[in-house]
This record gives sequence, structure tokens and C-alpha cells, in this order.
Amino acid sequence: MQLDPEATENAEKITCARCGTTAADGTPPTWTCSFENGSRHYFCDDCARANLRAIEGRLDSAWW
Repeated sequence: MQLDPEATENAEKITCARCGTTAADGTPPTWTCSFENGSRHYFCDDCARANLRAIEGRLDSAWW
């Protein structure tokens, strides 16, 4: 399966909401995505690892 070159060129750059690191190609599978106040926020590996307790602490207790 090949990706459409135009679709990948026009793809939105994914940026870490905390430190501003930009992902090279799409969203890396190791990044964390959080849906907060109606919008998506992505966090790079380093920021997600450093703030794991805070990220997990915001989960609804139904998800524990």
C-alpha cells in the first residue's frame, strides 16, 4: 500500500503540547494523545514519561 504523496505533504505537523518538539512523519506510535476541552493534545515520549502520573491522574476512575 502506497500513500498519496500530496496527502503526506499537506498533512498537519504534530507538535508536542508541552515542549514544542515536532514529529518527523505523522504521529509516532509512542507519543501520547490527550483529548482535553474539545481538542487533541499530543505529548512526545520525554514529556509523557516525565508527566505520566499527572496524565494518569486525570483519567476518569472508570478507566482505572
